[in-house]
Amino acid sequence: MYEDLAVFSGTANPDLAREICEYLGCPLRGADVFKFANDNTFVRLQKSVRGQHAFIVQPTCAPVNDNLMELLIMIDALRRDSAADITAVVTYYGYSRTDKKDQPRVPITARLVADMITVAGATRFMTMDLHADQIQGFFTIPVDDITAFHMLSGYFLQKGVEDAVVVAPDVGATKLGRDFAEALRVPLAIIEKRRERREGKKTEVLSLIGEIKGKNAIIFDDEIDTAGTVRDATKFLKSKGARDVYACVTHALLSQPGPERINESGLTELVVTNTVPIAEDKREKMKDVKVTVLSVAPLLGEVIRRIYLGISVGEMFNE
Repeated sequence: MYEDLAVFSGTANPDLAREICEYLGCPLRGADVFKFANDNTFVRLQKSVRGQHAFIVQPTCAPVNDNLMELLIMIDALRRDSAADITAVVTYYGYSRTDKKDQPRVPITARLVADMITVAGATRFMTMDLHADQIQGFFTIPVDDITAFHMLSGYFLQKGVEDAVVVAPDVGATKLGRDFAEALRVPLAIIEKRRERREGKKTEVLSLIGEIKGKNAIIFDDEIDTAGTVRDATKFLKSKGARDVYACVTHALLSQPGPERINESGLTELVVTNTVPIAEDKREKMKDVKVTVLSVAPLLGEVIRRIYLGISVGEMFNE
């Protein structure tokens, strides 16, 4: 059924690529990916993809520049081998926070990356939970921004946390938090951050909009990086009388010292997806917190199947 469907993986998240292929019932195509002694990346396809529909699974997480170059080189290899079309499945979009010119003399790197992917030869771009919706407009090729929202909300609906309150960890996450609270049919609380000058020093002060005392809090955001926000929010919520505190995000980047901060935060559970792999040493540093990883492979596998067969992707989320 999928004879001309070719799914490849870079080195960033091969386990996810294998799970996607298991869902589709097709083999993961082989590619030799390595670095020369001079640090140049090299890619060689093991079989021809002439006239086939190619998909590359490669998040541009850390090491961001290596993974990005690997993606671009693999796209170029597929284009030069005359693939019919090439979809870049970038489950995490690196440089997504540099999405606007918010100060003088700075770049818009998210746009630059979009241009590079397009020029390399990608004919379609697939990602998950972009940090900023406007990034879709940086591309001149079709973009599918797939969300893990329903998977994450479904987990907590099934878990049935009693007396739950969804918490937006800052004002910028209010819309995400509101939608998540509506899905769980629970109230929303917002942590507001502001800076005050005391004794000649600027101090960050947290205030809470909403009721949390005696409740179980669910912090919801799109990603966790160094985990400072989650750690501070958890301790703040506990100081305001929250019972258990859960954190729920799509992308678990967990850059240093993120794992240590999660471990010391007092979280009851951290719920994430596998858009980005979590190294074993990071898991070990979070041993005092329950970490639940939900796989996005069936979701992405279904999206790939629909793209391949020319079926609407949007209908998946309207059913």
